[in-house]
Amino acid sequence: MKILLVGCGRMGGAMVKGWLASLPSLVRIDVIEPQDVHLPSDPRLSFFKDGPSWSAQKREIDVVVLAVKPQMMTEVNTALAPLVSPHVPVLSIAAGITLTNLTKAWGEMRPIIRAMPNTPGAIGRGVTVYVTNTNINENHKVIINSLLVVLGTVYQAIEEPMMDAVTAVSGSGPAYLYNFVEALEEAGKSVGLPPALACALARETVTGAAALMDHEKDQSPKALREAVTSPGGTTEAGLYMLMGNQVLEDIMKMAVKAAWVRSKNLAQPQ
Repeated sequence: MKILLVGCGRMGGAMVKGWLASLPSLVRIDVIEPQDVHLPSDPRLSFFKDGPSWSAQKREIDVVVLAVKPQMMTEVNTALAPLVSPHVPVLSIAAGITLTNLTKAWGEMRPIIRAMPNTPGAIGRGVTVYVTNTNINENHKVIINSLLVVLGTVYQAIEEPMMDAVTAVSGSGPAYLYNFVEALEEAGKSVGLPPALACALARETVTGAAALMDHEKDQSPKALREAVTSPGGTTEAGLYMLMGNQVLEDIMKMAVKAAWVRSKNLAQPQ
């Protein structure tokens, strides 16, 4: 497989490392990235500063992966689409950029995939959801899954409007969790824990609980929560503040809705 990757930030770099390590069919990765990037030295990797410098080499590719920020997509699409053969599929991981947006830039006949990974993909523990246009065939789907599975679990969305909700839950979700860890750390300090210990306890409690939830796949989060919560105990007292008036649930709904609305807005013409 010959891949053209446009943009090599955190997620693009994670994909490159995953492809180099575990994609048996990989022949070559061409990376278009104006900034210097630090990736493993590998003869299958080639770097280009922009589209014209890549196009001048007349290199054949099997798929284009767009891993740039949403705000850069219009510029990238305009510059690159005329340089790529119309039968080559395009995979975008930019938040809020719809199949309609991509089709306008890349052509009605182009096979197009829109995907939303999340940052744990950097260690192969992410989750990605994708949706396609009607030009995608079964061979394209094999390619898509082989490219995305290096980031973690892969799901196909039923319909595209679901992607804004995916972005709000799993795309933005890691940041919500990190904010929770920050808050738990500050709460620990407020009841007398030394800063270093409060930090360690907050971080390791959350990572340990997440690992247990992953291990106990047959147990729902509710069942795991109830297993920790003794009647009349300390956990119940703490949970009352989070659950008694649905404080946490309401905050999460507001956070997800705000991210969902923003994802929709990103798709609108600026």
